[in-house]
Amino acid sequence: MSVRHEVIVVGGGQAGLAMGYFLARHKQDFAILEAAHEPAAAWRDRWESLKLFTSARYDSLPGRPFPGDPNRYPTRDEVVDYLGDYAAHFELPVELDSPVRALRRNDRFLLDVGERSYEADQVVVATGPFQTPRIPSCAGRLGAEVTQLHSSSYRNPDTIAPGRVLVVGGGNSGYQIAADLADTHEVDLAIGSRQLPLPQRILGRDLFWYLDAIGALRLTKDSRLGRRLAAREDTLIGSSPRQLRRQHAVTLHGRVTDADGRVVRFADGSSVEVSTVIWATGFRVDLSWIDLPVLDGEGRLIHNRGVSREPGLYFLGQVWQHTRGSALLGWVKDDAEYIAQHIGDFRAGQSARGARPHPSHPR
Repeated sequence: MSVRHEVIVVGGGQAGLAMGYFLARHKQDFAILEAAHEPAAAWRDRWESLKLFTSARYDSLPGRPFPGDPNRYPTRDEVVDYLGDYAAHFELPVELDSPVRALRRNDRFLLDVGERSYEADQVVVATGPFQTPRIPSCAGRLGAEVTQLHSSSYRNPDTIAPGRVLVVGGGNSGYQIAADLADTHEVDLAIGSRQLPLPQRILGRDLFWYLDAIGALRLTKDSRLGRRLAAREDTLIGSSPRQLRRQHAVTLHGRVTDADGRVVRFADGSSVEVSTVIWATGFRVDLSWIDLPVLDGEGRLIHNRGVSREPGLYFLGQVWQHTRGSALLGWVKDDAEYIAQHIGDFRAGQSARGARPHPSHPR
């Protein structure tokens, strides 16, 4: 027997909780299905020393400020505690240990959650962009004697065996992990293309104060500048190659081009012999569990500000979903509010027609 709700939100992280806040305000009948044993468990699975590059004043979900000093940079565990408290404070209907294994539809959306199933008129997929680790093909040419892990599996230096460690990836994760390891290991960092690093604070103010003031975080992906920024790699914030070299004695390299046994080669022709490789090379979105035509021919999600071409199906928390801030903790609320309003309008239209499903739904 299926459990029925008007709206199902898939994912109990920051995007799913923000969505729940606005659905509750719109008095919708909904449930949030979270695969793990606590809300926002994906944060708990990151490395222990992780700190946000946004200060606490820019890390709030709607209706509840991030606690404590607004000028500090919250830790991983503080984020998890905040999101858990947020769900409890607003009594959001989060159903834990509920991994959605399949989503399809007939007259309604059908969600398979193991021994249970759910039905809904609308579904919001709020699983975010950090799902399946992206690892280069050359990883397969490293020898079995080299320990390999993705940044999503890294926890702390004590879990890494003695020996030389290569971190691959020039984003914020790669820099933080390299610095975390530098006191206990000999560390190399392969950063590929050079990025312009930005300081966390400028003239006593948080970098994001300036970005927010000039509207940079609300640049849409369809604007001229937004298209240019979306095509670039993420900005490096609060660290730099010079800082890693001087403060942490990390050896820097360019792009990884190949590997053989314990040897990793770089674009400049140099090479290094390593014991461990940590791939801080990002993620790809995995929507293979959705049995609906939501992707284009190149595997990209088809949507307009999170509204898919499948009536009643929405997406939330994707990178550049609508603006530069769409996937950030403090800005996901803008897209969540928009989708909640769209759901309300959608349901009002159904009620006005006095029929369900929507005429454009496939039968």
